[in-house]
Amino acid sequence: MIPINVSLSHYKRRDIQEEVLENSKDREIAAKFNDNFGKRPDVLRHPSDILELAKQGATSFHASEELWKNPLQLDTSMRRHELDNLRIGWDLVLDIDCGFFEYSRIAADLVIKALKFHNLKSVSCKFSGNKGFHIGVPFEAFPEKIRNQETKSLFPEAPRKIALYIREMIKKPLGEKIMEFEKNSFNAIIEKTGKTASEITYYENKIRALNAEPFLNIDTLLISSRHLYRMPYSLHEKSGLASTPLNPEKVLLFRKEFSIPKYARISSHRFLDKENAEIGEANQLLTEALDFGIRQEAFKPKEEKEFTAPENALPEELFPPCIKLILNGMEDGRKRALFILINYFSSIGWDYEAIEKRLREWNAKNKEPVREIYLLGQLRYHKQMHKKILPPNCTNEMYMLGIGVCKPDNFCPKIKNPAQYTTRKAWMINKGKAEKPKKAETAKNLANS
Repeated sequence: MIPINVSLSHYKRRDIQEEVLENSKDREIAAKFNDNFGKRPDVLRHPSDILELAKQGATSFHASEELWKNPLQLDTSMRRHELDNLRIGWDLVLDIDCGFFEYSRIAADLVIKALKFHNLKSVSCKFSGNKGFHIGVPFEAFPEKIRNQETKSLFPEAPRKIALYIREMIKKPLGEKIMEFEKNSFNAIIEKTGKTASEITYYENKIRALNAEPFLNIDTLLISSRHLYRMPYSLHEKSGLASTPLNPEKVLLFRKEFSIPKYARISSHRFLDKENAEIGEANQLLTEALDFGIRQEAFKPKEEKEFTAPENALPEELFPPCIKLILNGMEDGRKRALFILINYFSSIGWDYEAIEKRLREWNAKNKEPVREIYLLGQLRYHKQMHKKILPPNCTNEMYMLGIGVCKPDNFCPKIKNPAQYTTRKAWMINKGKAEKPKKAETAKNLANS
């Protein structure tokens, strides 16, 4: 919780107001009041708007990655083509969070180097305000069209593919850099990340190495339209620190102390600075990320293939341990958990009315609930696909392992997927019921013979 005297003292600064306003152009804006967001859509038109909202209790300001003709025309009922018509572009914002500040700082530096390797000059960076960093590339750096498609319409597909591509690029050097930082102490890494030795260890040429993938989170994998990021110089409710832009060349020198509100200074390095962008400079990055996505699609895991769900909803007593743990409420990984739950419930025969009711019950148990607009949007998107997709497999490091819910029981080694756990148990129960009369009849015949 941020005391109102702290937020007022911060947001009454004219230089802070001007920087927040500059970042708000063509974006949907949402003010957050400690735990809850205010009305959406909203916009900022004048520096005084920021102070007025702060007087009403606003603690932070969040902006859309997408750029709109008129953000106030946005509505939750809008279809994909309507959003595409209203959208004029999107900025790439990679949210780097390894759960531990020093690791996130190393990852951010590697992401910046990976982007510059693709000849990008307009890369910007800011501290998220808590444990991570935001890396930005303005839309002006991207080509107007790519492979006969308007780039502005490639949201959220393009940012997702770029994130996956960059993640793949940096995961090995990140492991090496973290090992160097921790002086080759696996125990220190296990203690800080909460992961087991088996989760973060692999062998290369018989040499033990760090697998950083389980805690490398570049959170654009689940973004959807109207996804928001914390605006520059906006306060963070958990830490009380300001989300501070910095020189991307010197991210490894950044300290959290630089973001204490009373010491915060306006950086000469503006986040998502469009003046430094050259049209098409991100062409190589986008092309290679799309090619990487095509290669990944060719090797798409079996769990993503469409299948036929049971006709009747299977009961909760057949749920696997991972789903039960998720349903107890989540502290972190809520969006990934939501993705798992929606696909799991639809895979075991639940209708969307029952799914929505259960998701609302689950969300109320989360330490910080997922915004209802996001929850319902994800459910609606899944419903519009008109097909059933299995949840991620049990061994998926981004999901079951990544959010720490893989706690297998004796039945888990027999299956590969949470939905398979439930359907197979149901099959075994039904088979047992069918065999009982047959066994009884056989016993009767033997007795009469």
